[in-house]
Amino acid sequence: MRLALWQGPSPAADIDAACAQAEAALAAASAMGASALVLPEVWLHGYNQPDIAARAMGLDSPPLRRLSAAAEAARTALVVGYAERDGDRVFNSAACFGPDGALLCNYRKVQLYGPRERAIYTPGDSLPVFQLGGKTTAILICYDVEFAPHVKSLSDRGATLILCPTANMAPFTHVARHTVPAMAANHGLSIAYANYCSTEGDLTYIGSSLISGPHGEILAQAGETPTLLVAEIPPRDPARVSTQSADLRVLK
Repeated sequence: MRLALWQGPSPAADIDAACAQAEAALAAASAMGASALVLPEVWLHGYNQPDIAARAMGLDSPPLRRLSAAAEAARTALVVGYAERDGDRVFNSAACFGPDGALLCNYRKVQLYGPRERAIYTPGDSLPVFQLGGKTTAILICYDVEFAPHVKSLSDRGATLILCPTANMAPFTHVARHTVPAMAANHGLSIAYANYCSTEGDLTYIGSSLISGPHGEILAQAGETPTLLVAEIPPRDPARVSTQSADLRVLK
C-alpha cells in the first residue's frame, strides 16, 4: 500500500479553505498512486480555534459530504479530523471515507489532552478497526498513539496500519522523532502521523509528520513547512515482527 499525508498550517476556521486544501492534496496523492491520505487533527475547524464547540458539525454535514465526494472523485481514501456534534456532546473525531466515498470509520478520540480538550470534548469509548486496501486498519488521534495499551489492543486484534491525525506542538518533538517509530516497531504495524506546521494562536506546531513502517523504520518525514508525504508501506517481515504481545509476562 502507498500512503500519503498532508502537513500544513491550520485553516484557522476557514472550512472552505480546509476543504479546498484537502481536495488539492487528494488529487496530488491520487496522481502518485496513494491509496489513502491523512489530514491533521480537527483539520476542518483548526485545532486551536475559539468557539469550536459552537461550530462543531454532524457527520452528515455539507463539508464532510463534500470531502466524501472528493475521496470518491480521487479514488483515494481520506482521513479528516473534525469537531463532531452529537446531540449535546462534542467529540474530537476523525472520519475515514473510502475510495468510493463510503464512510469506513468515524473515530472519537479516547485520550483527551490537557484541560482545554477536556473542557471542549467528550472522550470516545471504543477503538474500532476496519478494512482499507486489504489491511486491518485503525485510527488514533494525536495523544492516543502515545499509549502503548491502545496500540497493543489494536495490534492484538489484527491491525497492521494506524492512521493518526495529530496537532503536536512544541516542545514535544520526541513524539515524532522517537515515540511513533517505537510504537510501530514494538507492535509490528505501520503508522501515518499527520501534523500541522507553523503557528496557531499560542501554539507552535513542530511539523515532523511521518510515515513509519512496521519495524520502526521512518519511510518518510517532513520538516517544518507544508509537505505532502507519500511512502510505500513494505510488507511485514515475520522474522522481524515484534513478539512482545505474545511474550509478555504479567506479574501478579
